Amino acid sequence: MRFTVEQRFRTGAEETARAFADPDLYAGFAALPKVSVPDVLSCERDGELVHLRIRYRFAGQLSSAARAVIDPDQLTWVDESTHDLARRHVRFVLRPDHHAGRFRCSGDYRIEPLDDGCRRHATIDLKVSAPFVGGAVERAIESGLREHLAEETQVVEAYLADRR
Repeated sequence: MRFTVEQRFRTGAEETARAFADPDLYAGFAALPKVSVPDVLSCERDGELVHLRIRYRFAGQLSSAARAVIDPDQLTWVDESTHDLARRHVRFVLRPDHHAGRFRCSGDYRIEPLDDGCRRHATIDLKVSAPFVGGAVERAIESGLREHLAEETQVVEAYLADRR
């Protein structure tokens, strides 16, 4: 499935793009529900390009039906992203630590200036290969990603306010 998500920030486009490329930002994600503190595995800079690898762990609640087929301890993944700061564009791939053949997720973000801040527009491609339940799992992941991205907004704005 392909879906889009739009976030609005009360911060400038350039500073917002740079915040997402800063490994220090991700410690602030500890306040977000459903994921543990992200673990920044690597950050490599090459001029205006930043390559980040960040491991996430699901920390939310699963239904008993979901726990019957999914071990919550195996819900970990690495977000591999390339941030083009000059273009305010990010390409990413989520790589699951377990069940890699059953899950694919990738996409991009564009950060665009607005009169009162900026907008981050995400296009996300998601595929879960699981007989009978793949579509339902995709919809649940889509919902969770939308929720997570909405919650990121306050963290990013607070992070940038603290740096001023």
